[in-house]
Amino acid sequence: MTTVPVLEPLPSQPLARLRLAPHSTMPRRIDGAWWPHSRDLLAELPLLIGALPRTWGQITGVTVNTAMWAVSPGRMLVANHVVRLSRSTGTHGRHTVCLVSPGRGRWDLLVVPPEVDAADAEPLMAAAAAGVRPAG
Repeated sequence: MTTVPVLEPLPSQPLARLRLAPHSTMPRRIDGAWWPHSRDLLAELPLLIGALPRTWGQITGVTVNTAMWAVSPGRMLVANHVVRLSRSTGTHGRHTVCLVSPGRGRWDLLVVPPEVDAADAEPLMAAAAAGVRPAG
């Protein structure tokens, strides 16, 4: 009799909580919202970049605010591509992340802090996806 080992399922990776504004040729102040699961940028950024539309191209630069993300290296490898990370220290853009894809564009996303509960996060994300930057 052959025994078949029982394999435990691998833990699934959480999906990026992301809402994007509809595609437009008109510039807007905010292009959507991202609600990360934690403040661990090294864990969260690959999930975000992996969830972006392919039409955005390869993201090579990301600017984050130090108030939101305490640790951010100068660059990191995401899906076998180097992504350069810049840090902003001002209050402008404190709750945003800026994504850059050469030749394709720049996108600014509202970052909903991970500790915000769903009842408060959902309206913020909906407003950002409508192209409205929520106050605060």
